[in-house]
Order: sequence, then C-alpha cells, then structure tokens
Amino acid sequence: QVQLVESGGGLVQAGGSLRLSCAASGSTFSEHHMGWFRQAPGKEREFVAGITWTGDNTYYADSVKGRFTISRDNAKNTVWLQMNSLEPEDTAVYYCAAARTYATSVSDKRGYIYWGRGTQVTVSS
Repeated sequence: QVQLVESGGGLVQAGGSLRLSCAASGSTFSEHHMGWFRQAPGKEREFVAGITWTGDNTYYADSVKGRFTISRDNAKNTVWLQMNSLEPEDTAVYYCAAARTYATSVSDKRGYIYWGRGTQVTVSS
C-alpha cells in the first residue's frame, strides 16, 4: 500500500513557477513508477509527466515538455514536479499517482493504482 499526499499548489501569474511535491508513505515507494496527472474543470484527467521507479527515464506530455520537470528521491519517498513558464491553460487540480507496471503506456492512467487527493494550481493571465 502506498499513500500519496500532494502539496505546493497555489495561485501564480502567467510566466511564473511552482514546485509540486508528492510525499509517499509505505516501504514500497521505490518499487513504483510515479506520475503526475491533472484535471481541469469539465475535462478528463490527463497525463502530465512520469518517471520510472529508478528515476532513469522521464516522460512528458507535449503540452508541458520543456517547461515541466519531474524528479524523485527514493530515500525521501518523494516525487516533485517543477513547473516553469506557467500558462493559464495549466490551471487544474494536479494529482500524484503510483504504478507497479504500466497498463499500455506511461500516460495510461488505468495502470496507476494509488492516487493522491490532488492540489490546486491556478495560473492567472
């Protein structure tokens, strides 16, 4: 069992930065791939970024590539999402998720079995 708690969301102006954190409890954090997803009002939850359990490989949605960076520290049971050059379109609730194996791909949310409750990110224009 892995429990996930996100933090670091807030209100920021366009062009600004935020760093989201996801703290995990449970001894098996290092055995899980981790991902960040987001959900805007009236839209489906979408993949943002993913990182393998070793941290060797990272993946990004095209919409955030070059602006967001995912990282993890297995010793601290934590994964981060550094978000730079934020745009109003990035406004959403951001969720941290954990997967033992991917369903079809890193971006397929069906493979993620543990989810946090989310943190709100609001980007004003």
